[in-house]
Amino acid sequence: MSTRSVRLPPLNSLRVFSSVMKHGSFRAAADELLVTPQAVSQQIKLLEDMLQVELFQRKGRVIEPTEQAILFSHFVRAGFDEFIEGVRRVTNATYRNRININVSPYFATRYLMARLEHFRERMPGADLRLTTMIELPDFAADEVDASIQWGFGRWKDFDVTLLVHDPKIICCAPELAETVKTPADLVNHTLLHPVLARSHWQRVLSHLGIPSREAAGEIEFQDAATMRRGTISGLGIGLVSRIDALSDLDAGKLVAPLGLDILADMPEADIPGFYLVLPKAHRRVKTIAAFCDWITSEDWAALLDAE
Repeated sequence: MSTRSVRLPPLNSLRVFSSVMKHGSFRAAADELLVTPQAVSQQIKLLEDMLQVELFQRKGRVIEPTEQAILFSHFVRAGFDEFIEGVRRVTNATYRNRININVSPYFATRYLMARLEHFRERMPGADLRLTTMIELPDFAADEVDASIQWGFGRWKDFDVTLLVHDPKIICCAPELAETVKTPADLVNHTLLHPVLARSHWQRVLSHLGIPSREAAGEIEFQDAATMRRGTISGLGIGLVSRIDALSDLDAGKLVAPLGLDILADMPEADIPGFYLVLPKAHRRVKTIAAFCDWITSEDWAALLDAE
């Protein structure tokens, strides 16, 4: 169904609905909106009649949102967030040149900082604000324009572009190397992985032909840097980024017991990477579009190959 054939509810009804969902009661919503509870009830009834959907179940003085209301609330909140963002951008000249970027800490230190000046040369007037978070941000609540995330590219409803793959090498401390002669030996050890990749080891073991079974143990780390230190400390077997692994192998801190290239032929979908992720609508903003054009045009793999 096209948007032209859909009759949109009044904005005020949506505003009241959003407030009720936020506070969980008609009275609290009325207090926020400076109207009576009866007025709130009337707007919700109007909205239900237009949508022909029950949004709240009344149980005495208590209301409970229906499944449809919970689903609808996500879209309504996103719509109001877009309104707020639009007002901010068109009314604040300073803010129009600001770009708020959230970046994976690893990508920031190993890739972005070395080339950030390239973007400043392209757009000298841009006010770039950089934060680092591992999890995908709430773009509206966190006021983030674009994000660079580590993962496998599976972010639904967003504009997603691969920047560079992050190939891994199976590594361990030298004292563990003698006990890892074949891929089957891996499950006899504690397997280390970051919180964002709980299934990564299973993909690796499956690729190596190891039947699905639990390893001797697992330790989950908040980020790749901490996991790397755990691997060096001998806590278990780690999947270490190739850039770091080659450096640690040269220094004798780590060993690749199964060789450097045992994972080289993994399916591309099972190789993690760093992705540019942002709401599709954000690309319509000139400064954000310019940042996206720049970061997707850089040859980030060249930094990997240079190591």
